[in-house]
Amino acid sequence: MPKRDKIARFSVSLPESLLAQLDDMVQSRGYPSRSHAVAALTRDGLVDYAAQLGTESVAGTISLVYDHTTKGLQAKLAAIQHAYFLMIVSSMHVHLEDHNYMEVLLVQGKASDLQKLCDELATCRGVKTGKLNLTATTIPPLL
Repeated sequence: MPKRDKIARFSVSLPESLLAQLDDMVQSRGYPSRSHAVAALTRDGLVDYAAQLGTESVAGTISLVYDHTTKGLQAKLAAIQHAYFLMIVSSMHVHLEDHNYMEVLLVQGKASDLQKLCDELATCRGVKTGKLNLTATTIPPLL
C-alpha cells in the first residue's frame, strides 16, 4: 500500500472578496474544508502547467462526436489511432441520435503528444467535436 504524503502547512493571504468566493465554492461543492479545495485547485493548476510544458506523462480522455456516415471517416480515425497505439489505453463508442457516434479514448503519455493526437482526430472531416481532458495526476508510461 503506498505511503500517504505528509501534510505541510502554509499560510495564504487573499483579498476578502476572493476568500468569500472560495468559501462559497467550498460550500457549494461540498469540500470538507478550505484546505481540501485549495489542494484540488492546486492539482488542477499543476495539470494545466504540465500540459503547457508537455514533458510530464499524464492520463486523460479524448472525447469525440462524429457523423459515422461521413465517407472514409471511421477508417481515418482507426488509422490515426493505430499510429498512436502506445498512447491509447482503451476506447469505447456509443450510438447517439441520427448518424452520430460518441467515442471516448482513455489515453496516457506526454501532454503535448496527447494534444497532437486529439488535434489529428478532431480535425478529420465529419468530426463535430473533439476535446482532450487531462487528469489531475501523472502516471508512469505503460511501456
